[in-house]
Amino acid sequence: MTDRTAIKQEIGRALLSFTESMERGDVGPKVKVGLTTLGSELEPSHLVKGAEEAVRRTTDLEVVLIGPKVETALETVEVNEEAEMHRVMEQMLEEEKIQACVTMHYNFPIGVATVGKVVTPGFGREMFIATTTGTADTQRAAAMLKNALYGIITAKAMGIEKPTVGILNLDSARQVERALRTLQTNGYDINFSESVRSDGGSVMRGNDLLTGSADVMVTDSLTGNIMMKVFSAYTTGGSYEALGAGYGPGIGEGQQRIVLILSRASGTPVVANALQYAAGLVKGNVQQVMEAELAKAKIAGLDDILAGFAKESKKDKETEEVKAPPKEIVTGNISGIEVMDIDDAVQVLWKEGIYAESGMGCTGPVVMVAESKVSRSVEILAKAGYVAGEGDVC
Repeated sequence: MTDRTAIKQEIGRALLSFTESMERGDVGPKVKVGLTTLGSELEPSHLVKGAEEAVRRTTDLEVVLIGPKVETALETVEVNEEAEMHRVMEQMLEEEKIQACVTMHYNFPIGVATVGKVVTPGFGREMFIATTTGTADTQRAAAMLKNALYGIITAKAMGIEKPTVGILNLDSARQVERALRTLQTNGYDINFSESVRSDGGSVMRGNDLLTGSADVMVTDSLTGNIMMKVFSAYTTGGSYEALGAGYGPGIGEGQQRIVLILSRASGTPVVANALQYAAGLVKGNVQQVMEAELAKAKIAGLDDILAGFAKESKKDKETEEVKAPPKEIVTGNISGIEVMDIDDAVQVLWKEGIYAESGMGCTGPVVMVAESKVSRSVEILAKAGYVAGEGDVC
């Protein structure tokens, strides 16, 4: 065999080895993720098995257990007390001995909330629920607006370039939709989803939860937490969370550590998925994505919108008594108004000499006016901040 032939064979073996490594995904340094093992309602073996399963699935993932010594090939930092466990976890994150951690019972500061990830039963689509634990803001609409941004940040870090965004039909949903559309008008790129229901729109109904109509489903944290529990445990009667990837990473301005949350009832499959979720966020540079997205939102007027929410929450709710104009037939319906604002919206129209009544349509509350006065009424309500743009006429 000539030297040239030998060199060609060596090159061929090297290329084959490289190709096989690429296919396995083990080229480059491994992502090191911690998993705390104290605090679960389930046996520690469920957590350990989840970690071992995640490592088997993902060849560029290394898991470090933080908790009592157990029989496993995984690296373990032995800790036997919960408070000490979190102190060790934070120290390891600070010293970059791990790049992220999955844990339970962890308190985030106000301003930080977690984005969960589930698989919806209708079509098996992954959906990010924003948010599931923590408090993004003490004012409800402000919190949900931030939740929307946190969901977008997380989805982008996980590789979805233009995630679709839907807002669950809860109190403040319309207010949040108007705020998001203001950001969009001012240059912040938001890709709104459409409900599967025939009347569409970006305000989502229960059907949309099941079908996964949006990549990011915006809600308040308490509702999001309940949704996570239902999606994760509906196949087990609620005793064991077997589906999804847990309650997700804490996202918020100033949050420097990648910490993901599990429930005390999270079982082996959820633990494995949460560890893979954590590795994906590390590889997707979630903190850099967060800084970039929040900066773009601020350029589009985020701080002004939040200041407006704060002012609204503090203003005196007592309003001057307004006398209704002469009653007339009202067959024109204007939707898109927050249920808590519906009576105020009616009085705004009364002050302008337009007779109006409040009602409830198939998609939520509506203001009813004469057909001939719909356009003028929408203009008035938009100017007063009760509807977005041209409003929703049904």
